[in-house]
Amino acid sequence: MVTKKMKEIITNIEKELEKIADFEIDDKVELLNSVKESIHKVSPFSEPVDVVTWVKSEDVVANEYNPNRVAPPEMKLLKLSIEEDGFTQPIVVYKENGQFTVVDGFHRNRVGKEYEDINQRIHDYLPVTIIDKSLKERMASTIRHNRARGTHGVAPMSKVVAELHFMGWSDKKIAEQLGMEKDEILRLKQFTGLGDLFKNREFSKAWE
Repeated sequence: MVTKKMKEIITNIEKELEKIADFEIDDKVELLNSVKESIHKVSPFSEPVDVVTWVKSEDVVANEYNPNRVAPPEMKLLKLSIEEDGFTQPIVVYKENGQFTVVDGFHRNRVGKEYEDINQRIHDYLPVTIIDKSLKERMASTIRHNRARGTHGVAPMSKVVAELHFMGWSDKKIAEQLGMEKDEILRLKQFTGLGDLFKNREFSKAWE
């Protein structure tokens, strides 16, 4: 229930926000992003989706490890979805040195940049939520986000598994973090040539 005190606060906020109606688009976006961040600081929710901000599309860059591939028909459908329904999901990113690297939403990122009608509608900005994780944790996050969608290329997926291995992750941790079975990990390692070296090394009956 909205109390009298709450209504007063809402009214005051609305009056202040009316002052930015004539701001240039970049100034307006920067101010509104700051307001969202301020609200997030007092929010009871710490989830990334609690604050969705808009950033310049040129500052959003693809990662180099995404194994997800979307076929042309699905890409067209995604474009149509965003065209008709708007962006209903933000792009998940990691912020570093003024750039936002895509963790999830590579194809939403492409649609926002590559289709002029959509790009103009969103003023050359993209909606993002930010996560703060190490590289190997971001790689795992990307795959977890993607595994229920699209088709993973075997070669790119194998490369991710190999990189996580050389970063020090055990087969058990890779499987747990990526939602894979042990046999799938072994198959992907065999694809890269790692399978014979590490076969049965970490998988044990104690894990099963």
